[in-house]
Amino acid sequence: MTRPGLLSHLADFVRALREAGIPVGVSEGIDAAVVLGTVDVLDRRQLREGLASVVVKRPVHRPNFDALFDLWWPRVGGPTTTDDDPDPPVPDPEALRAELARLLLDGDDDALRRFAREAVAALGRAESTPGRQSFFSYRVLRALSPDTLVAQLLDALLAGADRGGLAEQVARNTIRERLATLRAAIEEEVRRRAAEERGPDAVARSTVRPLVDQVDFLRAQQQDLAALRRTVAPLARRLAARLAAKRRHGRTGRLDFRRTVRSSLATGGVPILTHHRPHRPHKPELVVLCDVSGSVAGFSHFTLMLTAALREQFSRVRAFAFVDTCDEVTRFFAPGADLVTATQRLSREADLVWFDGHSDYGHAFEVFAERWPEAVGPKTSLLVLGDGRTNYRAPGTATLRGLVTRARHAYWLNPEPRPQWGSGDSVSDVYAEHIEMVECRNAEQLAAFVGRLLPV
Repeated sequence: MTRPGLLSHLADFVRALREAGIPVGVSEGIDAAVVLGTVDVLDRRQLREGLASVVVKRPVHRPNFDALFDLWWPRVGGPTTTDDDPDPPVPDPEALRAELARLLLDGDDDALRRFAREAVAALGRAESTPGRQSFFSYRVLRALSPDTLVAQLLDALLAGADRGGLAEQVARNTIRERLATLRAAIEEEVRRRAAEERGPDAVARSTVRPLVDQVDFLRAQQQDLAALRRTVAPLARRLAARLAAKRRHGRTGRLDFRRTVRSSLATGGVPILTHHRPHRPHKPELVVLCDVSGSVAGFSHFTLMLTAALREQFSRVRAFAFVDTCDEVTRFFAPGADLVTATQRLSREADLVWFDGHSDYGHAFEVFAERWPEAVGPKTSLLVLGDGRTNYRAPGTATLRGLVTRARHAYWLNPEPRPQWGSGDSVSDVYAEHIEMVECRNAEQLAAFVGRLLPV
C-alpha cells in the first residue's frame, strides 16, 4: 500500500471509530497519521498500541477499537487454497482436537492463531447463498468443542500433583486464558474473511457492539447490565465532583452597588474595587417520582442508583416509586445501603399495586399529591422517570401541572425515543406541554442531563 493509500485507509479507519461512538477529533486524527510514520506498520502490535495511545481516551472504548482495528488492519491470512475448492476435503475432527490439545499445552500463541486460521478454513465454511461462501465461528467451536478438553489438559499440566491446591488453580487459569486466546483468534479470522468478502464497513455494522454508555436502557441484555452498573457509579462521582466545583467557583455573590459606589469616591469615582453581597449557594432538595413497572424497570433501576449516588449534592433526597399507586421508597436507599439489594427490596416490600399492576400515571400522581403534599416545594427539584404510557387511563395532567408549579425545577426523563412519544397509549406529548421532557435512553444522555440538573 502506497503512502497516500495508507493515509486514505487510516482516514476510513478514523471514520469507522467515530461511527462506533469513539470520539476522535481532528487533532487525534493528525496524531494517528504521525503514528504511521513512527512505528513499524508491518508490526501489528506496535501499530495497534500506537494508534490506541492517541485515539482511545476511555477504557470502555478499547474493545470497540480492537474489533475495528482487526477489520481495518487484519493479519496476513496467507494462501487459502481451500477457498476456491468447490468440494474441499472433510477434515478429521479427532485429529484436529488432538492437534489443538497439543497446542494448548505448548502455550504458543502464534501457533494457536495459525491453527485457528486453518480451522476456520476447514470447519467454518457454510453456504449462505448460492455461489457465496460464509464462515462462522460457532461452527468451528462446535466441531472442536475445546471446553471438553479441560480435564485432559488439567491432568497433563498437573502431572500427578495434588488436586485442590494452588497448582490446580494456576493450571485452571492457564487453560482458561489459552481457550480465550483460541476463541479470540477464531473470531478474528472469521471477521477478516467476512471483511475481505463484504468490506469492513458492512462487517462493522453487524459485529461491533454499541458502547456501554450508548446501550438503550430498555434494550439492555443481561451481559450489558453489569457494565451499565459499573458505568453509573463513576458517572455519579464525576458529576458530583463537577457540581461541587461549580459551587466553589461561584462563591462571589451579587454586586453590592452602594458599597461599590461609596468606595469609588476615594479613587475619583472610578470603581477600581467592586464589593459583593455574601454568596449563599442554593442546595436544592430532590424528589424522584419513578415508574417501576415491568416496561421500564431496567431504566428506573439505573436512575435510582444515580439518584442515591448524588444525594450529597442535595440537602434532602426523597424517592417515590409507582406502578398504579405510589409509595415512598427513600428508606431502601439509606446511606451505605447496597443499591442492588435496595431495588430488590423495593420490588418486594413497597406498596406499588392498587388495582391490576399496570401503569396508571393519573392515579399515582393523585396518590402522591394527596399523601405527601409537603414533598414538593419552592426548593425542590422534581424528577419524574417513566415512559408516559398510561394503558389508556386518565393521565392526571392537572395534578402533574400543580406539582410542576410548586417545584423550583421539574424534569421528566423518558427512556423512549422522541418519535414514539404520543404513539399508542403514550401521552408523553401531552405531559410535555406541562413539564420539560428529556429523552434519556442511555447512560450518555443521562450524563448530559445530570450535568445541568443542579442550578448554581
